[in-house]
Amino acid sequence: MNVRDLLDLTGKVALVTGASAGIGAGIARRLAEAGAAVAVHYRGGRDDAETLVARIGYAGGKAVAVHAELTDPAAVRGLFADVAERLGPVDILVNNAARQTHSKIADMGAEEWRGMMEANLDAVFHATKAATEAMIAGGRGGAIVNIASIEGLYPALTHPHYATTKAGLIMFTRASALEFGRHGIRVNAVSPGVIHREGIEANWPDGVRRWMEAVPLGRMGDDDDVANAVLFLVAPASGFITGANIVVDGGITARPAF
Repeated sequence: MNVRDLLDLTGKVALVTGASAGIGAGIARRLAEAGAAVAVHYRGGRDDAETLVARIGYAGGKAVAVHAELTDPAAVRGLFADVAERLGPVDILVNNAARQTHSKIADMGAEEWRGMMEANLDAVFHATKAATEAMIAGGRGGAIVNIASIEGLYPALTHPHYATTKAGLIMFTRASALEFGRHGIRVNAVSPGVIHREGIEANWPDGVRRWMEAVPLGRMGDDDDVANAVLFLVAPASGFITGANIVVDGGITARPAF
């Protein structure tokens, strides 16, 4: 294969969940730049999703905004049918949508725990099931990337439920890779560290200070850092990679724990 084709997604259809802003929006933009037609999923950010679709179109790409409640299996099946009708069958799924709240175990109610499991694990299960069923039926293979977190490897105080879902997502990635590899479906994960967002320095000054003192590369990540890893994992360049978890954290997890 020509080196110029290694990151080419021309002719592919990608669905990115939770793509109206932040990391998801960055992933959607990058996949569109690589030639994919992109379904920009949103739950509550319709205006942001439509703005992103317009930006992709202005840049010469193709995208549509799609809505669904990902914890509802019927809604997820409808989402995939909608994307197939408007763009074609999904070749690439990026499970990015997630929820994060802060609470200690001692203070946490069952509803908050269950809500985190539903948003961060159940939704991924429903989307993966719908995607793989369609990919297998179409006989064309595909690529799935799950956006996990370094908290799936190292927990943080007040994030026990979030960290648990991300650890589970990493294992779900491996289990899916094992099951669906024979169908030509590759499943990988990306685990970001701290990714810069507007206002983070003001809202979390102590955390930003501690991160900047510890991270080997001397900065926070940005949306493009995550998007570039996702592009690699869904493109021909990574054709023999499945079941992997790429850590995008500036080297923070390379530091000794003691």
